[in-house]
Amino acid sequence: MTVPRWIIHLPTTLTGLDAAAELAFALRESLGHIPALDFGETTLSEEDRQHLRHRVWCDARLDGGRRCRLRDGHSGSCGTTGEG
Repeated sequence: MTVPRWIIHLPTTLTGLDAAAELAFALRESLGHIPALDFGETTLSEEDRQHLRHRVWCDARLDGGRRCRLRDGHSGSCGTTGEG
């Protein structure tokens, strides 16, 4: 049996998807060193439509066990560097 993981839902006062994605990027940059946080699985949703989630990062697997750090839906090849 797999041990369940816990999700932290962190409401904000932001009113736009782009602003929320920028905050997610800033949090990844400042807290990315904490192994318990899985920023690759970050999703965003409106407060009253939490069932409709938007992925923030591509998170595709790359060589060496790394993951793509570019925005979800990016053009071109996946990479390990990238901003919001």
